[in-house]
Parts: sequence; structure tokens; C-alpha cells
Amino acid sequence: MSNLAMRPVGRDVHRTAVRASVAVIVSRLQDILGRDVVAIIVGKQPRQVARWASGNASPTARDQQLLRDTFQVVELLSEVEGPEVTRMWFIGMNPQLDDQAPAEAIAAGNVRDAMAAARAFVNAG
Repeated sequence: MSNLAMRPVGRDVHRTAVRASVAVIVSRLQDILGRDVVAIIVGKQPRQVARWASGNASPTARDQQLLRDTFQVVELLSEVEGPEVTRMWFIGMNPQLDDQAPAEAIAAGNVRDAMAAARAFVNAG
């Protein structure tokens, strides 16, 4: 899959997260979250994130998984919210995460908790 022109929904998000190139995933994350937020999530410098998005470098297996997991959370939120709300959700305090920002929770390895919080946010309407 070379682009995300047709945004995935539901279970297709998982399929896209598994099949898409890292560059495509990172580009999408940068578009929604911004390079700095993506860098916080993976614990790297923003210029490294830009290199991944351009295809000039490859993240480690651990970073790839973190990026793909983050992509799934972003796409779940993007099904019902615009980019600005999705970005604000990622960087704001979240009561379901003990007031930790979801970006920080994911960076700390709590991807499942962040996904549960995203589902609760989406289901609350």
C-alpha cells in the first residue's frame, strides 16, 4: 500500500497498520499529530522522524511497532474526529489515563490503555 487516500475504517485499520510501509505510517502520523508529538512517542529527535517519513532511514523493530500501534489509535479517533481534535486528544490530560497525555502513555508502553481511552472517547460521542 503506497498511500492512505482511502482512509481505513474499523478492522481495516489493523490490516493497514500491518501492511503499510513505515514511511506511509509515519507520514500519516506527522500529518495528524505533528512531527514533535510523534518524536515524543518514540523517544527520538524530530529530524529522525522526518527521515523515517521520507524513507531515508528505518526505525528499529520496537519503534516500528510503536508507530503502527499509534497509527491504529490515530485512525480510530480520525473515524469520528478531525485532525485538530485528534491531536489535542493525544497531547491533553486524559482522565482515563490518570491525567497523563495519551502520547506520554504510549511512549511509556501503555498502548493498550491509550487504545481503551480512545475507544471510550469515541463511544462517548
